Amino acid sequence: MIKPFIILLFVFVITPSMAADPVWLQGKTDDSYQITVYRSASCGCCKGWIDHLKQHDFEVNDVVVNDVSEHKLRLNVPAQAASCHTAVVNGVAIEGHVPAQDIKRMLQAETKDIRLLTVPAMPSGTPGMDTPGAVKDVFKVYSINTDNQVGVFNSYTDY
Repeated sequence: MIKPFIILLFVFVITPSMAADPVWLQGKTDDSYQITVYRSASCGCCKGWIDHLKQHDFEVNDVVVNDVSEHKLRLNVPAQAASCHTAVVNGVAIEGHVPAQDIKRMLQAETKDIRLLTVPAMPSGTPGMDTPGAVKDVFKVYSINTDNQVGVFNSYTDY
């Protein structure tokens, strides 16, 4: 009876903290940034995304809140860009399951006019939504600049 319990413990408690899809470890750099993440206590995928950030050497300030929407409003996240968690790094808002590689690429870019990177909704297969066997949805990382122009920062179709 104890052996099946240990297997279940590994599958449901330990496994989600590991990246299920090695594609999210590609392009890892040693650059380190501080990021503050606002999330609900009950959201497991947010914890998975935070683990993904830590695997990419982000120093995460994990802020558990009752209502993430007040932070979305404060950071001017449009409703159509919203997801389950909101973060801030170097003054830029990060919404949803944005891959750490894209965050670092944005931070290292010469132009500094992006105010928001977002993966709207919660596409399956994204960092934190990449549990073993998960479907890999096609998704885009959108950028919104200081003039509120929307662009496609990156696309994931065959990952």
